[in-house]
Amino acid sequence: MQEQKLSRGLKNRHVQLIAIGGAIGTGLFLGAGKSIHLAGPSILFAYMITGLICFLIMRALGELLLTNLKYHSFVDFVRDYLGNMAAFITGWTYWFCWISIAMADLTAVGLYTQYWLPNVPQWVPGLIALVILLIMNLATVKLFGEMEFWFALIKVIAILALIVIGIFMIIKGFSTNSGASSFTNLWSHGGMFPNGINGFILSFQMVVFAFTGIELVGLTAGETEDPEKVIPKAINNIPIRIFIFYIGALIVIMSVYPWSALNPAKSPFVQVFVAVGIAVAAGIVNFVVLTSAASACNSAIFSTSRMVYTLSKDKNAPIPFSKLNSRKVPSNALFFSTVVILLAVILNYVMPEGVFTLITSISTVCFIFIWGITVISHLKYRKTRPDLAKVNKFKLPLYPFSNYLILAFLAFVLVVLALADDTRIALFVTPVWFILLIAIYKLQKTKANLADQANPGKVAEN
Repeated sequence: MQEQKLSRGLKNRHVQLIAIGGAIGTGLFLGAGKSIHLAGPSILFAYMITGLICFLIMRALGELLLTNLKYHSFVDFVRDYLGNMAAFITGWTYWFCWISIAMADLTAVGLYTQYWLPNVPQWVPGLIALVILLIMNLATVKLFGEMEFWFALIKVIAILALIVIGIFMIIKGFSTNSGASSFTNLWSHGGMFPNGINGFILSFQMVVFAFTGIELVGLTAGETEDPEKVIPKAINNIPIRIFIFYIGALIVIMSVYPWSALNPAKSPFVQVFVAVGIAVAAGIVNFVVLTSAASACNSAIFSTSRMVYTLSKDKNAPIPFSKLNSRKVPSNALFFSTVVILLAVILNYVMPEGVFTLITSISTVCFIFIWGITVISHLKYRKTRPDLAKVNKFKLPLYPFSNYLILAFLAFVLVVLALADDTRIALFVTPVWFILLIAIYKLQKTKANLADQANPGKVAEN
């Protein structure tokens, strides 16, 4: 029987926009207000530092993926270099990361829709969005790429519009209710570090959350037409995108408005559009964040299904999840992930918001684990397979210094999470998840060994 393979239906433009979409989310559109409030203009340095680290993580990920074009995702190289248990824990942890993000974003879809339809129950738009995204993901991987292309394009246009309008306001010295727009607003209201080093450090929690999902391009490797060309291009363009979409947007926002005049509870994007006199500014940004939430949920459905597919291929999930439909889409894995996401929507409807915040903060800790395990896998690969490293044209710069720098940064972020009241509890709850996974893996392995002992003839045949 011929082995089923995922379709390589993602073109260069799909992967490039998926890479952009992974780096732009609600953490920027809605979370920037909170991070600016904490750090002031020094938030620019927090984004530069985190952006550099994320770029290095992606270079390590890209180098590993291109050592073997049969890799479907990073779980494959984790299995090769760190063993099956590490792959099991990594795969299910990444699945959980995106399930919790889907929970957050489907709820956001409901909230954003209520802006226009206040009488519609919050769960209804989320359910409708989930069904539509499932149907479109079941079609072909190319359709997923097409959806992400347009979702990401909307975000890009919104940010570029903000930058262009903001620069025009700064050049003209446009007056807001907080004074004239000017680049001097960056340093003339308490300096670059108005809240000291403490505010700067605390801002890293929201900044890191804004970058979660940037590694999604690594899951497209098995379904990209020309991975050796497309993946390096997508990764190498990350610094330019970070500088334009994060640094550029924040410079403009804090030049139009002094950082101290921005309301941390509101999107700074809305405040800039309102300042220039665009009456429908709130509606425009609401549409952008609605599509951003739908995009993140779309990515969650794609990534969780591919992760379950990979785990099933490795016998770390039920075998039916590795079956592909006639369009080479892992439909069983898609249905499984969607049902779990649907359950999350129901839970979010009946449970208080505090539980929801806890789940997303746990997800952030889990993303830190995913990034760390990628870098550790890269270290192991370089030490054990110098033959592959020698011929690989897409190497992580400054190995092994880069690896240890990334790991030190991730440890620093965990310390920052421990300092904040609303995220500290995640550091105590997350170990329970890993202990549970280890227990399940050990139980599964014990059952497999007992089955092998009971059927020695079958083992010999294999």
